[in-house]
Amino acid sequence: MTAILVIAVCFVQALYAGLSIISFLALKQGMSHYTFVVYRMAIATALAIPLAWYIERHSRPTMTIKVMAKIMLLSMFDPVMDQNLYYVGMKNSNATFTSAMCNMLPVFAFVMAWIFRHPRGLTKVVGTLVTVEGAILLTMVKGPSLNLPWARDHDKNHSSAPKVKGALFLTLACFCWSCFIIMQANVLKSYPCKLSLTALICFWGMVEGAVVAVVVERGNLEAWSIHLDLKLLAAVYGALVSGAAYYVMGLVVKKKGPVFYSAFNPLATLLVAILGSFFLHEQLYTGSLIGAVTIVGGLYLVLWGSKRSASLRFKECQCGRTNWNASNRRS
Repeated sequence: MTAILVIAVCFVQALYAGLSIISFLALKQGMSHYTFVVYRMAIATALAIPLAWYIERHSRPTMTIKVMAKIMLLSMFDPVMDQNLYYVGMKNSNATFTSAMCNMLPVFAFVMAWIFRHPRGLTKVVGTLVTVEGAILLTMVKGPSLNLPWARDHDKNHSSAPKVKGALFLTLACFCWSCFIIMQANVLKSYPCKLSLTALICFWGMVEGAVVAVVVERGNLEAWSIHLDLKLLAAVYGALVSGAAYYVMGLVVKKKGPVFYSAFNPLATLLVAILGSFFLHEQLYTGSLIGAVTIVGGLYLVLWGSKRSASLRFKECQCGRTNWNASNRRS
């Protein structure tokens, strides 16, 4: 089961890496990130609702006002606040820097998981910190250029460094994303249907995002225009990513916890750096290789720690069962 979850999380991180490149190019073409979030959630809702209705039609629990309020608050953290802050940060930096900044997510998730007493292991915590360190090395430490023939020296062609404003918005986005992951684990306890929850998050994200977009983009009808171009591709691709990510996130968080899921976030940074060299012609450096190896090592620690924790829990259950049987025989 763990292997399937790992493959699913890695697949989602690969989707996120592709989305970073596509959305960065779409933003450069003048796409409004406010309406982008609305269109993205509208398409995701249209895809998720029929699947959720059919697959979970016999297992869906009764919806209560309390659960619905939690889901509405959940969708406010992500997609509305998280994605809009993320794209503002991306506008003020670049795709690789944006992905690197999002590696604060495991740190936020770990702190919040500690506050809310989610179970964790020391090895998984160390592995999470190692992956974050690898992502920092990958983006901040350069060293000699790898001189890839299809890329160019980013420093020579892009003299402006990522701005402090972009880093601030990306930090806030990571905080909102962490709140979403922790809250989702709580909502799944009272509403365990992951597909239906995904559909509801997308729906309320569309509604709440539309309210924000109407207020911010009032009088700007051009922001709502969409054609057969990169903007439409970004919206459709983003919808598919959102649907897959919310479902996989719910599945993994329920089985392994929020820290396990967030530990894989640096993998997207590695993939963005590779894709950026091809599609954005950004040069890679020796620091990129060192960071990549560190990320892989950190993920290995997370997986080993997760397997070790599962083994210890199994032994504890076996010991508890043995002690219970022994006490019954004595009585």
